[in-house]
Amino acid sequence: MAGAVDFILSPFSRLRNVISVNSGYTGLAMQTREFTTHSPEETIALGRNLARLLTPPKLVLLRGELGAGKTTLAKGIAEGFQAASQDDVTSPTFTLVHEYRGPSANVFHIDLYRVDTPHQLETLGLDDLIGENSVLLIEWGEKFARFVRERDVEIALDRMGDNQRKIRVISE
Repeated sequence: MAGAVDFILSPFSRLRNVISVNSGYTGLAMQTREFTTHSPEETIALGRNLARLLTPPKLVLLRGELGAGKTTLAKGIAEGFQAASQDDVTSPTFTLVHEYRGPSANVFHIDLYRVDTPHQLETLGLDDLIGENSVLLIEWGEKFARFVRERDVEIALDRMGDNQRKIRVISE
């Protein structure tokens, strides 16, 4: 992943820290990149740039409390793949899965907040969405150990104020 660190430096999101840590799940060295955004527009722009790292197939866990900006970041990622405009990307809280098709990737934005059991999860058929050109963005996926184990990238969003977000991207 050489060169992946410099791709995203800009006036609005500054790289704070690049470290390697040992993953408790796989024993592989993981890289953590930390960014700070100061508005929804900056979070969307960061998502657009992150799409460059998310070469399909990818399973991405989006972590953060309600209102942390997970869907805002997903707007930029979908736009980065030319799968949808930011205005077309909405929270899948009630529909559970939104699909956006782009020329290089199909982006599936999945919200598991209302899914509580393995049986409920199984009925969603998420395994059917996994393909060579798929990027699965899963909110609340940490509720299920399977996704924590299988994830390729984890993006954690922390609300630091009304508009400011600290965003950590953890990848192999």
